[in-house]
Amino acid sequence: MSSLPLIPTTPSRLLAEQALSRAAGAPLLGGNAVELLIDAAAHYEAWLAAIRGAQDRVLLENYIIRDDEVGRAFRDALVERAQAGVRVNVVVDWMGCLGQSRRGFWAPLRAAGGEVRVFNPPQLGQSFGWLSRDHRKVLVVDGVLGFLSGVCISAKWLGDPARDVPPWRDTGVALRGPAVAELEAAFAQSWCGIGTPLPPFAPPPEPTEPAGSVALRVIATQPATAGMYRLDQLIASMARKTLWLTDAYFVGLAPYVQALVAASRDGVDVRLLVPGNSDIPVVASMSRSGYRPLLKAGIRVFEWNGSMLHAKTAVADGQWARVGSSNLNIASWLSNREIDVSVEDAGFAGQLAAQYERDLENATEIVLAPRRRRPGSERVRSSQERPRRVRHAGGSSSRAAVGALRIANTVGAVLSNRRVLGDTPSGPLFAGTAALTVLAAVSLLWPAWVGWPLGALAAWFALNLGIAAWRLRRKRSKAARGE
Repeated sequence: MSSLPLIPTTPSRLLAEQALSRAAGAPLLGGNAVELLIDAAAHYEAWLAAIRGAQDRVLLENYIIRDDEVGRAFRDALVERAQAGVRVNVVVDWMGCLGQSRRGFWAPLRAAGGEVRVFNPPQLGQSFGWLSRDHRKVLVVDGVLGFLSGVCISAKWLGDPARDVPPWRDTGVALRGPAVAELEAAFAQSWCGIGTPLPPFAPPPEPTEPAGSVALRVIATQPATAGMYRLDQLIASMARKTLWLTDAYFVGLAPYVQALVAASRDGVDVRLLVPGNSDIPVVASMSRSGYRPLLKAGIRVFEWNGSMLHAKTAVADGQWARVGSSNLNIASWLSNREIDVSVEDAGFAGQLAAQYERDLENATEIVLAPRRRRPGSERVRSSQERPRRVRHAGGSSSRAAVGALRIANTVGAVLSNRRVLGDTPSGPLFAGTAALTVLAAVSLLWPAWVGWPLGALAAWFALNLGIAAWRLRRKRSKAARGE
């Protein structure tokens, strides 16, 4: 699976390398140095130091740059470099920064000569254009030092010591070597997609010796390219011993889940670490709804006990590792602009595996409830299934017993670092029933409340489709006239 030194090149190895390159759509690059960065404080320190030391150019692309003390520290560092004559280019995502920072936030940088572009604001003629987001987190300085990560630029990542909120758990890398040119090319592609291309950069000084010995791939995906999805699928198929995954917003597609299940049933130690508390609760609920088939296949699932787990990493067989911005869900795989690094190096994979094991020390394992057979019946149910409610005097004692059971399960989870996953809960079904009932009542009693939003939505789509049709006809007319 890797191109490590001292490993003989065999036909099967060459075939694997070719498969990885084709799946990722990225070549294997040797001669790199890779440094693992853990959590936002380490990222911000390294990023700001690199920016403040820039001599020629700073290229920054991030999903969220927030107008808070962290965001202002970065903006002020960029302003200072722009005033010193350094070229500064920034790409931010419109939706990511919505409510986080406004146009005026960037006024000082633009006044200093820096350039800022916003990816994919709402546009007429593109009904679903807003679905595609620039989810990358990249910084490149002077063409010699590059960073990619899952970390956004926001004080939220640092936690809140005053309220005893720990920092978010996140992972990234610092790169030197040939991979940095790939990061610059990825940024240039993002920049060009929003407006005029970047001018050619002066090449960095030719290094007298390689920056390092690490072989890796820079995978810069765009909507509908699915390079990271194909690579994730391939790694799940090729792993022989271990496949340890960390993901912030896991909503696995059926083919990928099947690949993980097949690996586990073939004896691979497959583990998935996800947040216990998510900043997007609906995604966390979707993740939990998919636990059961994983657990039944022998895949171990863990929930992080801290404030938020935002890392997106994978490590397989102690030889291959992935770090970047891509989550294991359809938005990252097929819709967003993402960037990851796929590292084929035993030393780096060992570092990431060791960090994974440390992370599990602050996680709770999810296990299936043991099942038992009811006496006198063929029906089998979970030992944690809620008993049928019986109406009788003294019902408060029954509720107290249920509450005591919940407390016991919670205490048991704390003591054993395990939480039992019982049968599918009925709560979401009742919540869905209530929501649909309310919608039905509103539709019947106050139809305008439903009709007006639907009418506005239909008008929006009609306007955009009409604009798109007009643009297409105009384009064809120009082509017919030879313009």
